[in-house]
Amino acid sequence: MEVASGSGDKAGFFTQGRSWLKALPVKFKANMVGMASNIKKLGQEDPRRVVHSLKVGLALTLVSTLYYLRLFKNFGLDAIWAVMTVVLVFEFSVGATLGKGLNRGMATLLAGGLGIGAIHLAKHSGHIGKPILILFLVFLQATISTFLRFVPKIKARCDYGMLIFILTFSMITVSGFQEHHILELAHSRLSTVSIGAAACVIVAIVVFPVWAGEDLHNLIALNIDKLGNSLEGFGVEYFIRTGCEDDKKFLKGYKSVLNSKNSEESLANFAAWEPGHGRFPFGHPWKLYLKVGTLARECAYRIEALNGCLNADIQASSEVSNIIQEACTKMSRESGKSLKELALAIKIMVQPSSADSHIENAKSAAKNIKSLLKSGIWEDIDLLKVIPGVTVASILIDVVTHTEKISESIYELASKAQFKSVEPTLSPKKLRSGQNQSVKSAQMVNCPDVGINVRESTLPSPPSENSSAPKTSKQSMGVQI
Repeated sequence: MEVASGSGDKAGFFTQGRSWLKALPVKFKANMVGMASNIKKLGQEDPRRVVHSLKVGLALTLVSTLYYLRLFKNFGLDAIWAVMTVVLVFEFSVGATLGKGLNRGMATLLAGGLGIGAIHLAKHSGHIGKPILILFLVFLQATISTFLRFVPKIKARCDYGMLIFILTFSMITVSGFQEHHILELAHSRLSTVSIGAAACVIVAIVVFPVWAGEDLHNLIALNIDKLGNSLEGFGVEYFIRTGCEDDKKFLKGYKSVLNSKNSEESLANFAAWEPGHGRFPFGHPWKLYLKVGTLARECAYRIEALNGCLNADIQASSEVSNIIQEACTKMSRESGKSLKELALAIKIMVQPSSADSHIENAKSAAKNIKSLLKSGIWEDIDLLKVIPGVTVASILIDVVTHTEKISESIYELASKAQFKSVEPTLSPKKLRSGQNQSVKSAQMVNCPDVGINVRESTLPSPPSENSSAPKTSKQSMGVQI
């Protein structure tokens, strides 16, 4: 019996092994197909990724060609620093590449000069004091440079440069202690790094450039448009309860705005390095985009609270809903429309006066709901039935306030960036028909069907709470991006 059992186990083991070997090619093929599908999807989401990969290959090929043509023969083995610079410096956007290139070049130049000075100073310290002084200087500069990396402004703009400074200074001082050709070493290192950085910057700017400033501009406009879409449909969904899953997905577009802070700060930092390009001249107020983005996130948190009320277990009674429905729906709808108008104004870089009428309508609805909340109609209604509806109304009032703040910040941006005034020449219906464009990787497309007359003018100041909307802005452009 034991022999039969042992032979059965062996037969089962070989059977499982044979099945595994037969299934191996099928699994391998399925994995390869899945990997190819993911790679294709990655490239289709943002074709600029494919272009960036080709640009890195082109820059490396150019530098390597110079090496093989013996143009680096005076540098010897130090020529490899040009290749390493391309690998380390080339980034996705022009601003990031230019910032890293300048950081590397300036850090190499400064560290080389200080390293040579440290070597000459150590020569006058005697045979015993020379290594002690060099080691002390290496320790001192590494300590100070590392501590300076914790300074927020330096970390944001020059962190990579500080690393290169520490590396270059240490290499030159330690090599200078053992060699007599310290000037040649510093010269070759600086020259090769400059060649590699120049190749990166030239390829990044000349071959299908990706501008961080333009991405930041489009990202802010896209985020505000998402907030507008979420708000515009909230009132109907909360009070009517359509139950459509597509509508609920549409209302949750604000969620991506909550996590956009790091992306916005990185793009603004890179944009500060970029030269003037297209619609964005040198000195464009990129920091004001961060202010608008911060206010947009604060508004997104209010929408998150509204979404929580939408999915809460305890809902307002029909009696309470009938009382506040009209005012709340109007606040939600008009705030959403104003945000979409503000997003369009940023996108096409015109003054945001078309949003003023919607903001005034939302403020009027907020004033009405405040009057209702202060009235005595709630005395005969159960408090537990009132709280959910009053919570939604109070959050919407706060949303209207933040919408007005966003409008004021965009007015400030329009003034500093010299946005142009606009007079719609097409009907809102025609304008809407030309704006239903898809947006990929925060790269928003142009508006081919929008006809506008543009003229330079001094922008009006943002409307205050007590002022009325300008008459010229009562005709909303009503464009959905």
